Amino acid sequence: MQLETELSEFEAKRDTLLTIGVFDGVHPGHKHLLAHLTQQARKLGIASMVVTFRNHPQEVLPPQHSLPLLTSYEQRVELLKAEGVDEVIGLTFTPHLAQFSPEEFLGLLKRYLRMRGLVVGPDFALGRNREGDVDTLTRLGKALGFSVTVVSPLEIGGEVVSSSAIREALAEGDMKRVQKLLGRPFSIRGEVVAGSGRGAKLGFPTANVNTGAALAMPPQGVYVSRAHIEGVSYPALTNIGVAPTFGGNQRTVEVHIIDYDDDLYGQEISVDLINRLRDEKKFETPEALKKQMAEDVAQGRIILNRGGS
Repeated sequence: MQLETELSEFEAKRDTLLTIGVFDGVHPGHKHLLAHLTQQARKLGIASMVVTFRNHPQEVLPPQHSLPLLTSYEQRVELLKAEGVDEVIGLTFTPHLAQFSPEEFLGLLKRYLRMRGLVVGPDFALGRNREGDVDTLTRLGKALGFSVTVVSPLEIGGEVVSSSAIREALAEGDMKRVQKLLGRPFSIRGEVVAGSGRGAKLGFPTANVNTGAALAMPPQGVYVSRAHIEGVSYPALTNIGVAPTFGGNQRTVEVHIIDYDDDLYGQEISVDLINRLRDEKKFETPEALKKQMAEDVAQGRIILNRGGS
């Protein structure tokens, strides 16, 4: 059984206080819960642990649809560990796992992860048909010997912070709302791969970033950005789109790093999208596009010098 195989690969050296979830984006709401987890674990003298999923449950549960993620699994693990938790365990969400009753699943967590307590939000539920709500977990905790702590959701500006709200803002291209709810700029990460070379011919060389198809993306357009290369931040402009001036039909992410001309092929870079500058549009000639790109760079410098506003 895959679940038990994955759990058995981790050897718990001491009792643990757990939280469970996808934690897509690892936003301030997640960090609020994780702070409760780590503080409570320290008081109890036990390990803090996050049980997350390598894939999103919505890919498995009916009606089985792919959900664009704010962060890859690898990014999530990095961000979760940065919050000071002792351990992060990644499980594969399968149809078989989805059929576990809350009692069966929690029993395995106690057996393999030495769970002594669970920290969750008020709307949390696990197990078959989401039967394991907070009331059920509290009852099972008394029977199986673990505590249940419920942490209230975090609000920013009167809005409850959630991954779905961030995806909504991102889909609208509202980067200010995205940054407010995410607690940081939305970031794209990927390997620089060979592109068309048109940018260099126009005097604005670009790094073509392979982001992967599963990640959430904002609408097509030009974004004022910051590119991070080997720990150094550079001002940049990012075009997300299909290059309509040249008859393109496949979406690409092309980053022009201002005043930077080193070869980046094969390197992994991350790019923060600070502000949406304009829609992508088709120009009558490459020269007209070149003129607009010069204006975009000038405007991008101004916006970044103002701190992104």
